[in-house]
Amino acid sequence: MKGRRNTFDLPLKAEGTPFQQAVWKALVKIPAGQTLTYGQVAAAIGKPTAARAVGNALHCNPLCIVVPCHRVTGATDIGGYTFGVSMKRKLLELEGAL
Repeated sequence: MKGRRNTFDLPLKAEGTPFQQAVWKALVKIPAGQTLTYGQVAAAIGKPTAARAVGNALHCNPLCIVVPCHRVTGATDIGGYTFGVSMKRKLLELEGAL
Protein backbone atom coordinates (compact mmCIF):
# COMPACT_ATOMS: atom_id res chain seq x y z
CA MET A 1 0.00 0.00 0.00
CA LYS A 2 2.84 2.32 -0.85
CA GLY A 3 1.77 5.94 -0.95
CA ARG A 4 -1.51 5.30 0.81
CA ARG A 5 -2.52 6.17 4.33
CA ASN A 6 -2.79 3.11 6.55
CA THR A 7 -2.65 4.73 9.99
CA PHE A 8 -4.67 7.58 11.41
CA ASP A 9 -3.80 10.23 13.97
CA LEU A 10 -7.08 11.94 14.74
CA PRO A 11 -8.22 13.60 17.97
CA LEU A 12 -11.25 11.31 18.31
CA LYS A 13 -12.46 9.45 21.37
CA ALA A 14 -15.14 6.85 21.00
CA GLU A 15 -17.46 6.33 23.93
CA GLY A 16 -17.68 2.77 25.21
CA THR A 17 -17.26 0.48 28.17
CA PRO A 18 -13.77 -0.14 29.57
CA PHE A 19 -13.80 -3.53 27.83
CA GLN A 20 -14.77 -1.97 24.48
CA GLN A 21 -12.09 0.69 24.91
CA ALA A 22 -9.47 -2.01 25.52
CA VAL A 23 -10.57 -3.91 22.40
CA TRP A 24 -10.58 -0.79 20.23
CA LYS A 25 -7.14 0.20 21.53
CA ALA A 26 -5.83 -3.23 20.52
CA LEU A 27 -7.31 -2.87 17.03
CA VAL A 28 -5.35 0.24 16.15
CA LYS A 29 -2.16 -1.74 16.78
CA ILE A 30 -2.95 -4.25 14.00
CA PRO A 31 -0.92 -3.14 10.97
CA ALA A 32 -2.57 -2.79 7.57
CA GLY A 33 -2.30 -6.03 5.65
CA GLN A 34 -2.40 -8.16 8.80
CA THR A 35 -5.20 -9.77 10.74
CA LEU A 36 -5.77 -11.22 14.19
CA THR A 37 -8.50 -13.60 15.29
CA TYR A 38 -11.14 -12.66 17.84
CA GLY A 39 -9.35 -15.00 20.27
CA GLN A 40 -5.99 -13.35 19.65
CA VAL A 41 -7.46 -9.93 20.38
CA ALA A 42 -9.06 -11.31 23.55
CA ALA A 43 -5.70 -12.72 24.66
CA ALA A 44 -3.93 -9.46 23.80
CA ILE A 45 -6.15 -7.54 26.21
CA GLY A 46 -5.75 -10.11 28.98
CA LYS A 47 -9.15 -11.76 28.54
CA PRO A 48 -8.30 -15.00 26.70
CA THR A 49 -11.79 -16.51 27.04
CA ALA A 50 -13.62 -13.41 25.77
CA ALA A 51 -13.50 -13.96 21.99
CA ARG A 52 -17.29 -13.58 21.66
CA ALA A 53 -17.24 -10.40 23.73
CA VAL A 54 -14.53 -9.06 21.41
CA GLY A 55 -16.89 -9.66 18.48
CA ASN A 56 -19.59 -7.70 20.28
CA ALA A 57 -17.17 -4.83 20.95
CA LEU A 58 -16.28 -4.78 17.26
CA HIS A 59 -19.95 -4.56 16.37
CA CYS A 60 -20.21 -1.49 18.63
CA ASN A 61 -17.15 0.22 17.13
CA PRO A 62 -18.30 3.73 16.10
CA LEU A 63 -15.12 4.50 14.15
CA CYS A 64 -14.89 1.74 11.55
CA ILE A 65 -11.87 2.02 9.24
CA VAL A 66 -10.12 4.41 11.66
CA VAL A 67 -10.37 1.71 14.34
CA PRO A 68 -9.89 -1.21 11.95
CA CYS A 69 -12.33 -3.87 13.14
CA HIS A 70 -12.23 -5.40 9.66
CA ARG A 71 -8.75 -6.74 10.50
CA VAL A 72 -10.20 -9.21 13.01
CA THR A 73 -11.29 -12.58 11.66
CA GLY A 74 -12.64 -15.85 12.94
CA ALA A 75 -10.22 -18.69 13.55
CA THR A 76 -11.60 -20.61 10.57
CA ASP A 77 -13.40 -17.98 8.48
CA ILE A 78 -13.47 -14.27 7.74
CA GLY A 79 -15.98 -13.54 10.50
CA GLY A 80 -18.69 -10.91 10.47
CA TYR A 81 -18.65 -7.20 9.81
CA THR A 82 -21.15 -4.44 10.51
CA PHE A 83 -21.16 -3.41 6.83
CA GLY A 84 -21.31 -6.97 5.52
CA VAL A 85 -18.81 -9.72 4.86
CA SER A 86 -18.34 -8.66 1.23
CA MET A 87 -17.19 -5.20 2.37
CA LYS A 88 -14.85 -6.76 4.95
CA ARG A 89 -13.38 -8.98 2.24
CA LYS A 90 -12.87 -5.96 -0.05
CA LEU A 91 -11.12 -3.97 2.69
CA LEU A 92 -8.82 -6.89 3.52
CA GLU A 93 -8.07 -7.43 -0.18
CA LEU A 94 -7.30 -3.72 -0.58
CA GLU A 95 -4.81 -3.99 2.28
CA GLY A 96 -3.28 -7.19 0.91
CA ALA A 97 -4.42 -9.30 3.85
CA LEU A 98 -6.29 -11.83 1.65
